Amino acid sequence: MFIWRRLKPVINKKNHMSIISDNLSDLDKAIEHFQEDIAVLKTGRANPAILDNIRVDAYGVLTPLNQLSSISVPEARSIIIQPWDKNVIKAMEKAVREAGLDLGIANEGDRIRITVPQMTEESRREIVKLLGQKEEQARIAVRNIREDIKEKILAAEKNKEFGEDEKFSLVEELDKTVSDYNNKIKEISQAKEQEIMTV
Repeated sequence: MFIWRRLKPVINKKNHMSIISDNLSDLDKAIEHFQEDIAVLKTGRANPAILDNIRVDAYGVLTPLNQLSSISVPEARSIIIQPWDKNVIKAMEKAVREAGLDLGIANEGDRIRITVPQMTEESRREIVKLLGQKEEQARIAVRNIREDIKEKILAAEKNKEFGEDEKFSLVEELDKTVSDYNNKIKEISQAKEQEIMTV
């Protein structure tokens, strides 16, 4: 989870910084969503997160795979799914196959072994391209939140809660904050790209 720094008040008369700080959770959620979104991208190495979106039809209910089993990574390109109840192993296997993740799947009776295939240079570049699209979506989400916060600042000034100078101070602080979030998105994206391109 992305933990944000504590904002320092810049207005002495009344702390209007809360207009920004009260909305930081929305920016944090945008970062968290981006991290979850790219966690499922394949890297050529075994990563349990690629199974996070899989739902299994177990006991008549669609249940997340990771709530029905323990998932471990014994080797660099292998994942073991150990069901709590062996009666649902076939349903698990079916769910993983239908997820379209291009994985090797072997039902070993009491567990499922997943093999992550070796990625080609071309497939790595395709995934990096997809990563770039997801990064842009995250930036758009942050930009939209910025616009919402700015509208609140402008509305507060219009309602005479503070003057024009304070409005400019708030907008400046907002832009600094948004810049920090965009830098965080960039750092996360670069780290993921390196992971994808590492053979």
